[in-house]
Amino acid sequence: MAKYRIGHGYDVHRFGENRKLILGGIEIPNNNIGLTGHSDADVLIHAIIDALLGAAGIGDIGEYFPDNDAKYKDISSVTLLDEVAKLIKKDYIISNIDCTVILQEPKLADYKEKIRINLSLILNMSAADINVKAKTEEGLGFTGSKEGIAAHAVCLLAPGKISFL
Repeated sequence: MAKYRIGHGYDVHRFGENRKLILGGIEIPNNNIGLTGHSDADVLIHAIIDALLGAAGIGDIGEYFPDNDAKYKDISSVTLLDEVAKLIKKDYIISNIDCTVILQEPKLADYKEKIRINLSLILNMSAADINVKAKTEEGLGFTGSKEGIAAHAVCLLAPGKISFL
């Protein structure tokens, strides 16, 4: 019997000066304030990676790309997502991904479509199967007080492989 698998991913990074703000592989202008982390700190891609790995039942982002390994220092999260997608696609088809970015600012209305298209290109899937939402927490919590950004992602994996003829 075919078995579909659902995964959930979550990540958070704090803001820091003299950093680029990268979300979904897209640079978002933010007055030289970005997210801090070992890699480029793309909180959205990190949540997607955890959702994919979780759905496949094969661990989490820290097991594959530990933050104490120098080879991942300042690496683009796009590279990490591409590697995970290749691993996942050996046994599954990524059916869809739904994401929520939680931040007070900057506003993402002008970037959500760019992020969605960029993710579809990285994952080699239809942009119609990816959704990106942005929410504030009305000034509450660490995201509301502009200390950082959080992201959630949910994905559905279908059994099988896409064959390229």
